[in-house]
Amino acid sequence: MTLLVIRRIFIGVTLTGLGLVSVPAAAQKFPERAIRLIVPFAVGGGTDILAREIGPKLGEALGQAVVIENRGGAGGNIGSDLVAKATPDGYTILFGSNTLSINAGLYEKLPFDPVKSFAPVGIVATAPLVLVVNSASSITSVRGLVAEAKAKPNAMNWSAPGNGTPHHLASALFNKMTGANLTHIQYKGGGPAIIDLLGQQTQASILTLSSVKSFIASGKLRPLGVATAKRTPLLPDVPTIAEAGVTGYEVDLWYGIFAPAGTPDSVVQILNAALNKAITSKEVQTSFTSQGYEGQPGTSNALRSLLASDLTRSAKVILEANIKPD
Repeated sequence: MTLLVIRRIFIGVTLTGLGLVSVPAAAQKFPERAIRLIVPFAVGGGTDILAREIGPKLGEALGQAVVIENRGGAGGNIGSDLVAKATPDGYTILFGSNTLSINAGLYEKLPFDPVKSFAPVGIVATAPLVLVVNSASSITSVRGLVAEAKAKPNAMNWSAPGNGTPHHLASALFNKMTGANLTHIQYKGGGPAIIDLLGQQTQASILTLSSVKSFIASGKLRPLGVATAKRTPLLPDVPTIAEAGVTGYEVDLWYGIFAPAGTPDSVVQILNAALNKAITSKEVQTSFTSQGYEGQPGTSNALRSLLASDLTRSAKVILEANIKPD
């Protein structure tokens, strides 16, 4: 064995002992420049608003600017695909949601794999879905809604804010589990869906708490139940839909950050730590609560597990309800 080989072995062992060869040089310096946070929907929607809420605090925690970039289209697939194919260095990340899991069951073919194409960073927040009716309605409970829908077949309608949305799947699952079979009336967004519910053109809707919070507070809409597994502290007096009679009912609407697959674990860990710091800041917590979101700091594995379970659940609802993309 030559002296040069011995020297190389000695250096390698020494560096390994110091833990210096396990992290790529680029990762050790991350981040050195601004980070693009891709929002796969248009400006002004719920996903965009939440991303712009967390972006500045994420930037503060990272010590670099986080630039929001909207790449809407194809139900979120265009922006998601951009991140899936980006250089896996942590400088282009996705502000995703369970639209990723829904689209996997909704579209026959996607240009990316929702599991294999991404490295989960962490959950940002959940947006509790609430089953609401017009306060002028005689319906005061989940059981009452089911009973009236069965007594008046084909006469009652859901106000649904878009085909293939989490809200659509939530109401389709409710129909399946209860036999209520309210007809879906599809609107282009939550705003128009709420307007017709307020005008009593439709009889019920399952919407985000963030979108109906003010109408519940003003007494214009009546909450019958939340779609979460447990009661939300944002509406502590409202039972879960499962508690209210639909045993086993649960639908999540969540938001999370993803990096491209292949991003070094060390970079993912840095992003995760910064994200959790941003979520737990007093300013973000106060803002989330006031808007009807629940911050969810946690590990990257928590987001990975959530995505996996949601893929199975969404695919089942889509198949059974025969939901097709527009």
